[in-house]
Amino acid sequence: MAIGTRSARAEATRRRIVDAARPLFVELGYRDTTMSALARAAGVAVQTLYLSFGSKAAVLEAALAADAEDHPSGGTGLAGGDGPTALLRHVEVTAVEVARRHPLDAVLRGAAAEPDPAELLARARRAALAGHARAVDELAERPGFTGHMSLQRVTESMAALLSPETFGLLVVAHGWTVQDWAEWAGRHLVADLFPTGLSGSPGTLDP
Repeated sequence: MAIGTRSARAEATRRRIVDAARPLFVELGYRDTTMSALARAAGVAVQTLYLSFGSKAAVLEAALAADAEDHPSGGTGLAGGDGPTALLRHVEVTAVEVARRHPLDAVLRGAAAEPDPAELLARARRAALAGHARAVDELAERPGFTGHMSLQRVTESMAALLSPETFGLLVVAHGWTVQDWAEWAGRHLVADLFPTGLSGSPGTLDP
């Protein structure tokens, strides 16, 4: 068999495993999703699963990565406009992404007592913080940006308001809509980052 064909088959197998793993993790949780169950759901041998990924944590990591690849965020989402308008656009883009990823993110957070998922969660949080930092760096160039908070403090505040944990508390636990959450976060961020005024408002969200 040609190397290219063998590689394509291996990649197709990995993708089949990932596609089967997503709903299984969400349904059963990390602890109760065994490698045997993953193999059955994907229609592969357990040995194939181990050869393809090596561990259950690696399967979950691949599922999270595949979700990001299937739904690229398109950067910070700031584009043009004044500071408040660009900020609210970033809030919209982030809210939709967090809402979409929440089921798998909840699986990851629920598994954080184990070392490998804990490391994966730490990397995910660092990546989210870095994404907000890029947005803050761009926003800081817009007229009216606050001079009363450090860029680090602004980034951390944004990450907290737009975090999966805040989504879980307000939307999942308390029944807010994604739109409610985004508008609330947007109002607080605009007030802190551009205290001279608000020139835009969040548009319609479609998670």
